[in-house]
Amino acid sequence: MADKLEYKDLLDAGVHFGHLTRKWDPRMAQYIFMERNGIHIIDLNKTLECLDKASYALKNIVRSGRKILFVATKKQAQDVVNAEAKRLNMPFVTDRWLGGMLTNFATIRKSLKKMSSIDKMMKDEAYQNLAKRERLMVSREKEKLERVLGGISDLNRLPAALFVIDVKREHIAVKEAQKLNIPVFAMVDTNSDPTGVDFPIPANDDAFKSISLITQYVGKIVEEGLMERKKDKEEANLKKEEEAKKQVDENETAEK
Repeated sequence: MADKLEYKDLLDAGVHFGHLTRKWDPRMAQYIFMERNGIHIIDLNKTLECLDKASYALKNIVRSGRKILFVATKKQAQDVVNAEAKRLNMPFVTDRWLGGMLTNFATIRKSLKKMSSIDKMMKDEAYQNLAKRERLMVSREKEKLERVLGGISDLNRLPAALFVIDVKREHIAVKEAQKLNIPVFAMVDTNSDPTGVDFPIPANDDAFKSISLITQYVGKIVEEGLMERKKDKEEANLKKEEEAKKQVDENETAEK
């Protein structure tokens, strides 16, 4: 089991700092501990409780062999989310969310196929024979597609869940997931609406340290789920081998 986050870890990373009280969303009231110097302070005990619930559900999804889509387009979250998703071989969106990325997935798949065919074409000899201007246009189109869709290039079906940093910023992604009944796990700050999120994690979603701590912890949980899935597969294969061997032995005994 991944080392559980302690109250002090959250405190040190500034997870408890919310927004100015005048910017709050009243629907976050249950997760707010107090107000200090005009700023709302998040109840870290609630954050720990929510992390426990989210961890259990996340691990089960990953253990079943399905994908979690990481979504974070704000600057201070892009690098850490990018790195964690790549490490876990999970899909991610860190440049910008294209409207319809989930609800119009068939069109997105066409764009992914186009990106793949451009990639193949660029490796072909015929590409080198194109005029310089044409080569430049092709490479620019590939760059544009890679920037927006590169993180989901291996996604051949809808993800099983979303992990989102800042639901206010990524409201389109959250709405699309709601329409398709895809569970959403998300860092939710005091200025956001937690009601559209299945597994809200009350936390400061603006500070790099806070984002890094929560994202990396979620990454460890996903990694555990992947390891348990691998173990399940190995045990299932071993059982099959034992049953096959037992069957062979029984057949040989019957023949004698």
